[in-house]
Amino acid sequence: MTDPDTLTRLEAMIARRRSAAPDISYVARLHAAGLPLMARKLGEEAVEAVVAALSGSDAELTGEAADLLFHLLVVLGARDIPLAEVLAELDRREGTSGLAEKAARTRP
Repeated sequence: MTDPDTLTRLEAMIARRRSAAPDISYVARLHAAGLPLMARKLGEEAVEAVVAALSGSDAELTGEAADLLFHLLVVLGARDIPLAEVLAELDRREGTSGLAEKAARTRP
């Protein structure tokens, strides 16, 4: 089993690499390109995960899920939203029916 702090370590690594030279760090290259590119990459990875879920092997889905989590952490970091806030929101929702939670959300 993987260490539960894997995502926390990944978040810290992404934060460190944001300031690296774009020619040596993929994270730095994404940040130099800006949030629109980072968001597009997140969307691409989400679509690839969906495709793998529907027609890929377990290994393909696992790889795409890892890519999706990585790019989500990149976008969260770019928006200065710590992983801890996302985890706190999941904790807040724990024990609540997904249908009830969705119905309780305020619409803009």
